[in-house]
Formats: sequence, C-alpha cells, structure tokens
Amino acid sequence: MRLISVIILSALFICASNSVYSDEPLKRPKTDAMLFGHVTSGEEHIPFATIVIEGTTIASAADATGHFKMANLPEGKQTIVVSAVGYKTLKEEVMLEANKSTTFFAELEPDNIGIEQVVVSADRNEKNRKETPTIVNSINPKLFQRTQNVTLSEGLNFSPGLRMENNCQNCGFSQVRMNGLEGPYSQILINSRPIFSGLAGVYGLELIPSNMIERVEVIRGGGSSMYGSNAIAGTINLITKDPITNRFSAGVSQSFTGVANNYEASDDYNIKLNGSLISDDFKTGLSIFGFHRKRDPFDANDDGFSELSSIENVTLGARIFQRVSSRGKITFDYFHINEFRRGGNKFDMPLHEADIAESVEHKINSGALNFDLLLREHDKFSAFLSAQGVNRDSYYGAEQDPSAYGLTDDLTYSTGIQYIRHLHNLVFSEAAITAGLEANGSVLTDEKPGYYDPEENLQHSSTLVADQKMETQAGFLQSEWEIDKVVVSAGVRFDHYKIEDQTRDSQSITGDVLSPRINFMYNIFDNFQFRAGYARGFRAPQIFDEDLHIETSGSRQVLHRNANDLKQESSNSFTASLDFSNFNGGWQYQLLVEGFYTHLNNPFANEYGTPDENGVVIYTRVNAEKGAKVQGVNLEFNASPSNWFQLQSGFTFQKSRYEEPQEFNETRFFRTPDTYGYISLNYSPAPYFNAAITGNYTGPMLIPYFGPQLENPEEGKLNKSGSFFDAGIKLSYDIKITENVIVQLNSGIKNITNSYQNDFDSGINRDPAYIYGPLNPRTFYFGVKIGNM
Repeated sequence: MRLISVIILSALFICASNSVYSDEPLKRPKTDAMLFGHVTSGEEHIPFATIVIEGTTIASAADATGHFKMANLPEGKQTIVVSAVGYKTLKEEVMLEANKSTTFFAELEPDNIGIEQVVVSADRNEKNRKETPTIVNSINPKLFQRTQNVTLSEGLNFSPGLRMENNCQNCGFSQVRMNGLEGPYSQILINSRPIFSGLAGVYGLELIPSNMIERVEVIRGGGSSMYGSNAIAGTINLITKDPITNRFSAGVSQSFTGVANNYEASDDYNIKLNGSLISDDFKTGLSIFGFHRKRDPFDANDDGFSELSSIENVTLGARIFQRVSSRGKITFDYFHINEFRRGGNKFDMPLHEADIAESVEHKINSGALNFDLLLREHDKFSAFLSAQGVNRDSYYGAEQDPSAYGLTDDLTYSTGIQYIRHLHNLVFSEAAITAGLEANGSVLTDEKPGYYDPEENLQHSSTLVADQKMETQAGFLQSEWEIDKVVVSAGVRFDHYKIEDQTRDSQSITGDVLSPRINFMYNIFDNFQFRAGYARGFRAPQIFDEDLHIETSGSRQVLHRNANDLKQESSNSFTASLDFSNFNGGWQYQLLVEGFYTHLNNPFANEYGTPDENGVVIYTRVNAEKGAKVQGVNLEFNASPSNWFQLQSGFTFQKSRYEEPQEFNETRFFRTPDTYGYISLNYSPAPYFNAAITGNYTGPMLIPYFGPQLENPEEGKLNKSGSFFDAGIKLSYDIKITENVIVQLNSGIKNITNSYQNDFDSGINRDPAYIYGPLNPRTFYFGVKIGNM
C-alpha cells in the first residue's frame, strides 16, 4: 500500500508540475490554423488513415473517401504523421500559420506484411518494429478475419513459436504454449497491463472475442522481462480498438462443427457489433463493441459425453478518450464478460444429476484508467490504474455429486507510473530512459457451498478451498542507446512479492527478485538486422490457472496442489536472430531466423498421487532437483508482390527437456511437440473478392493417459501422438450498398481434411485430459457483415 501511495503522489506531482516541464499550457489558444488534405496510395484513396501532429495528442482520421480536415492547430513548423494498416508510416514537416489553411497530400507506400509496423510492447513506448532491439510479432485484424477466428484463442496459432491446445474434453480448458513452455510461463497483458488473472486465464483465451482486439503483439523469450513475473516464455499483449473516426460494423455467422461421416454436427452461432464516434473537434472519442456466442456441445465418438463444451457468451465493452490539452490525454476502458460453459453429458438435466458435469459461469468486469502527458520535446509521463473482478460459479463433479459446486471470487489490480526521458548525452551517446513503479496484486477465495443431503437427512457446511492474497511491488529502469548502426537496450526490474495462503496455517511466502535484461541490435544493412538478448525471469509459487481447473471422471477427480516447500522458479534466457526484409520492385518480403535458449532453475514439475477411497488424485507441484532446458529455432517468412497477394508463414524446431527423468522416467516435456508451424495465403484478384487459405501443422508429442483401457489406470501410460495438418479456406465477396457502406458475404471450411484426434477416451470413467491435436474437427461456416469497412 505504501508503494501505491507513492505512485499516486508522484502522478499528482508530475501533473501539478506540467507548467514547469511543458512548453504549452493546458488550454491551447485558438489559432484557426487549419490543415486539409487526402491520403492516397497510387491511384487509390485510403479510408480511415490516422493523422497525428507529432509531439501532441492532437489527432484526426480520414473519412471513408480518404479525405480529412483539422482545425485550431498549433502554429509553426509541425511534423505530420500519417499511418494506416497495411502501409508504411509517413512523416513530413509542414508550416502552419494562424488564420490560414494549409493543404497536405499524403502518399503512402504499401506495407502488406507489416515490416515497418508501429508496436508498443518492446519498451512500453510506440516504435517502428524495425528499430526495436527486441523482436515483436503482431497479429492484426486481417488475419483474424481470414481465419474466421471468433475468439482470441485460434488466432494465436498464427505467430511463430505459439501453439494453442485444448486440455480437457469436459470443459475445454485451454492454454497457449510459447517456445515450448506451458501457458503460465507467458504473461497475458491487456493494453500492456497485467490484470488478466490466473482465474480468468483458465478459460480466458476463449472468453475474449476477436472483435474486441485491434491487434495482438507477441514478444518471445527474455525480451519481455520488464513486464515482471510469468514472462519467462514471453508476453502476449492485447491492444483493444481505439476510436479514430465515425465507423460501424455488424456481423453474424453460423458454423457447423464436426461435419464428417461419423459425427453429428453441432451449431456455433455468433453476432459481433462494433462502432466508434468522434467529436467534431477530435478531443473526445468513444468506441464500443458487443459479442454474443452460442455453441452446442460436440460429441466426437458418440459415447454421450462431449469433447467440446457448450458455450453461451455475452460481452460488452467500450473505450473512451478525452484530450485534456494538446499534450495530455485520458483514456478509460471497460468490458464485461458473462459466459456459461458446460461439458459432460445429460445437458438437459441439472448439473448434479448428470453422470459427469464440468461447468463454469464467469462474470468478469474489467476497467482501466490511463493518463498520458507529453513533456518537453519527446518525453512522456504515464499514470495508470487497472482492475479486474471475476466471479465464478462452478461445478466439477461425477455420479450426481451434490458437493461439487464451487464459488470463486478474484480481484486483480495493477497501478503505476512511467516516465520516458530523452537525453542528448548519457555516458557515450544520446539515450532514452524509461523508469517506472508498479504495484500489482490479487485476492482470491474459492469455496464449496454447503448443501442438504435428503438421504442422510444431513446439512453439510461450506468448505473453504483457497484463500490467497498476493502483492507485488516493483520498480524498473531501462536505457536505450543508438550509436550509428548499433542499438543497445539495458534494463533491470526489481520485484518484491508476498503470498499469503490462509488455508494452509496462514502460510506466507515472500521473495525479492532482481531481473536484468540486455538487448542488442546491429544494422548490418538498412534491411538486414542482427539481434541478441539476455534476460532473467521468475515465476512465483502462487496459485495458477491449472490449479483452479479440476479434471473429473466417474472413477477419479484430479486436484492440483503446491508442495509446502515449493520455491520460486527462475530462468536465464538467451535469444539471437537475423532479420532480413526488402522492398524489391513491387515485392516485399521478410525472413527471420531466431534461436532461443532458456534454462530453468528449480523448475516446477508434477508428482502424480494415487486415488484415495473417494477417487481423488492429488497432482503436487514440486521443484525438480535439477533444472530444465528449452531450446530451438523459430523461422518466419512473409512475402507480398502487391496488395492482392500475401504469404505469411512460420515454423518452430525445438526441444524441451528436464535434466533428470520425471514421471514415467521421461525427460521430455509432455504435450510439447518438437515441430509445429503455420501458413496463411491471401489472394484478392479484385477489390470486392478475397480468398484465404490457412494451415497449422502440429508434430508428434507425448500424452499421459490414465483411463479405463489400462489394466492399472492409476499407474498411467505415456502415449505418443501422430502429426496433424489443419487446413482451411475462406471466400468473401463485398457488395457496395452506398458510397460508404459495404455488405460482405463470406463462407468457408476449417480443417478440410478433418485432421483430428481419433482415439478419444469414452464413457463415464474416461480420462478427460487425454486430448490433443487441432482445436476443432471439420467445420463449415458462413456469415454476413455490414458496415463502412
């Protein structure tokens, strides 16, 4: 709490000192200096391009015809920055005079594969991707549309080193693996803030609708250590949609999951709404989004038990900004998710009357307040407060168990300040310093409510399962130097964490962690960069997502626990890469080769217990006596001859190994293939027609099995899966209704060859965790979308 007070007081001090550090007062006098123009590329006008006065918060956007106007601008020589998705950012100086109009025509060059895209995740500040010493990959809305991704989860398969997987037949608990490491090793951020809690993360990647997201930025490996705990594998930063102009879109789609000879297909229906409004003076903006999804359960092997759960999701959200001066801006974000999912059987019966039922209902409220103030010529101060509340009603039970209901409440918060200072000389050259303070925390309670047993005529009282509180205070300092062809970024982060568990004799764990990082980039040529980096990371021994998910069958119920002497896990990560990109005639292409190596100290591993008389099995998380190594190579190749054709692809070769045998006397990580990759082809022979072909490859992997097909299910068996290639195609056709409004018709197939697991466990005693391979079987879909797109 003391650090929170320091953060708030610092923010107030900086704001009060604005007149000292800023060259402009908060209220900008009217100048009647105006800027008119249009944005084009070749002979085509670019709609909705963003126009910004550099060094201020003044911004506008082109309309649907590519034209714009801006009024009451600051006098003198100003730098105009024009950007649009799929084009290189343009910077050009113009002279603005009071009571006069200036005409400005912007001609943008295509950048169809995002070579020079602006990103924010590398050092918490906007920067051209080619100029960052850390590799940042971006997944944009176009790729979500081409792959018909309803939620965030499926889209993450289309970034190098990332792979989504389903871990439960009953309820669809999923996670993303980055560079071979499990989901909890990756930090999920929303607008660069770590408020995506462990509880929300159990099903969170499938909770978030794709129309909520402007883009996803991915940093692999140690370059993400400045974001704190759980960023050993990397970070996934969800950037939400910003209002830039008056726009709207609405769409509806219908899918049929499991279209094959021996499947009974299930329906998956969704509606998406998006809109934004901007005031005439561009000082106030509002964007809103809505999402509704209803998916029926899917049974792949006709045993009466689902392999994909039923889902009903309603999500609403908004982002509002207010420019408080030419150099100050306040932004507020909010979204609410209400989702109910259920897996098992007897879906028309109450939960406790089914043979197996795994069900959760989430009510998530998330909000964030951010204040940005530009100081001096290039400096920037930011203060933020984010919070997320999760209320979860759950049922994980079998054999009509009335005691399997659960209630979980979780509050996560993050607050802090950040200051970016540009110095003309620091030690040996010009430098940019980024410093900040953060306070993060969470409070979680999980209990089983009491119930009345009519057979025993007995009232059972409620049981407290978890009561955990975690607080982290952190400070970070980073400096970046640019000397001729070399860019060096060095930083350090200090975290002090405290974890209190009231369910374990008031157990308290504290730790102090110093996480250094250094990244280096050498521009061999203008279009050829070498990068290398090192970073330390850590993972605190708290409750993570898999602890709050229960695998249930008629014969066993799996619970996850931390060992009493569990210590924090730490890592040393090294990366090196060669990144070549070029514009040759009409062609653009990029080739990235990236090597990664991570050594885990005191790595977390599971000890599998044996079922007790009630069939309860405890998986205990312990520290392996020796470490573990994760190493490999990520390849990425992107190419485009023009805006009518784009190729994006990536492939990973890797090894994840413990340094001593673990369960089943095996050193290899389970559920981790040594090879996986993706490809995406987009073809637009005409402005109104588009064809997209996509594919995901998953190599063989080891899968533990504890099911009734074994002679001794308690001992389990380690199976090796085959490989999969999940290919899809989507066709879309645009119909122009008015000058600004378009109706789009689309249709396609996912997993055309039905490359899908064919040995699912069956029956009430099945092992629900024995699931692997592509997320969905063959699926047909069609949709309609309307808007000024």
